Amino acid sequence: MEDTSMAGKHTTESPAKDFMQIRYTDLLGKFLAKYIQIDKELMQDVFRKGVGLDGSSVKGFATIDESDMMLFPDRKTLRKIPLSNYEIYTVIADVHNGFSQGRSIKDPRSVSQALEEHLAVNQITCQIGAEVECFIFDQILFEMYKNNIVDNNMTQLEKVKNVSILSTEQYGVGKYPIRRKSGYDVPTFQDSLIEFRFEVADILKKFYDIDVTNMNHEVASSGQIEINFMHDYLTQSADNVQIYKDIVRNVAKKHNKIANFMPKPIFDPENPENSDNGSGMHVSISLWSKSSGKNLNLFYDEADPYAELSQTGRYFIGGILDHAGALSAIVTPTINSYKRIIPGFEAPVYVAWARGNRSAVVRVPINEKKSANSKRIEYRAPDPSANPYLAFSAIVAAGLDGIKRKVDPADPVSEDIYKMSDTRRREFGVKVLPGSLEEGLAELKTDSTFLNVCFHSDLINTYLDLKEKEILELADDQSLINQFMLYYDV
Repeated sequence: MEDTSMAGKHTTESPAKDFMQIRYTDLLGKFLAKYIQIDKELMQDVFRKGVGLDGSSVKGFATIDESDMMLFPDRKTLRKIPLSNYEIYTVIADVHNGFSQGRSIKDPRSVSQALEEHLAVNQITCQIGAEVECFIFDQILFEMYKNNIVDNNMTQLEKVKNVSILSTEQYGVGKYPIRRKSGYDVPTFQDSLIEFRFEVADILKKFYDIDVTNMNHEVASSGQIEINFMHDYLTQSADNVQIYKDIVRNVAKKHNKIANFMPKPIFDPENPENSDNGSGMHVSISLWSKSSGKNLNLFYDEADPYAELSQTGRYFIGGILDHAGALSAIVTPTINSYKRIIPGFEAPVYVAWARGNRSAVVRVPINEKKSANSKRIEYRAPDPSANPYLAFSAIVAAGLDGIKRKVDPADPVSEDIYKMSDTRRREFGVKVLPGSLEEGLAELKTDSTFLNVCFHSDLINTYLDLKEKEILELADDQSLINQFMLYYDV
């Protein structure tokens, strides 16, 4: 019988069409995707005219009475990638208000772009590098109550009895388990995710031209990984984080695994010692200026005997430390984030700085000596639940405020702060980071002026409203079960 279907056939009446995936990020950091089918000849119209968006359906974007928005793809981000059985175009878009009313102030990407424009006026560029940790689980099981036990009026959330994480790296599950907090650079026979990391790195380079620099098993058991990539300009680096998280999730899905970016998915609320390390997103920053045709690292000073750190770099640290409380609301933005920020699990708790000291919230890496190219400041508080456009911008804005006001960061603390007595910490003037999302939001409400360089006040207010609703959603029951239900896909 003759095949009369039109699958795979093209005529002059039906020209070849391509699929396009248009990505954008909501206010809380979710990397969303819209799909269209276009003629190759009409692709330019997509870049010129944009694609419509219902902003009222996107968290933080618009109200239902002013919901018409537009996505304008950024041509520099256009790539062709495999998706399922198709090759498609993918691109990251900027969000505009409808009816030609200009850029949306609620678009997170507009925040990082505004900061880059501010720096450019002063002939300065910013380089950002993020170390994004996460877990690759074999399964996350939600155990439900039996129907005959529960009230039919109970919500689906209330019907959940327990949540269990399964990983081939656990005792009783895998043949070569890894002890908790003992996973860093484990030998090959114990490392269950070598090929997984290689596949992610290969996709990043092959389809997105993102160079991976490091891809190790991290400290926690149960499949914790970290894949780092080359530093880049602020917005590009945030784009890279979003792309990276998306690739990790899709590769996990392909292998029937689950990628989880919760800051602290393995914790025991009754006994924190039974927990495992959480996932961070350490952020390295450097500022550069042009002089006599050369790029100069503003944080580098060869004459500084302590860390080869310039006075500008010290002021930058001073700004971060001064605004550390308010930054917490943006860089550690979930209730689950504060399960990570406790002593004994490598996450920073104390507001201090030093060279090479991982117990301080700001660290100045000193792996190399007399290397202007590698001199940077590492902020260790952020975690992968943060919106990278907002987080990176807020950190840099805090540092710039420190430079502007010449904020002294005080003396570096070169001791293990976790082991210090309270008296000793007071002697150094070491403060503690907020211990909950509520505390972080309270700090942001009273200390947000430094963000005005790139954040619109409406964005900050909307962000605060969304986060306060998040707190109300969990209310007094911040159990592991409820946090997984809320942050499973963060």
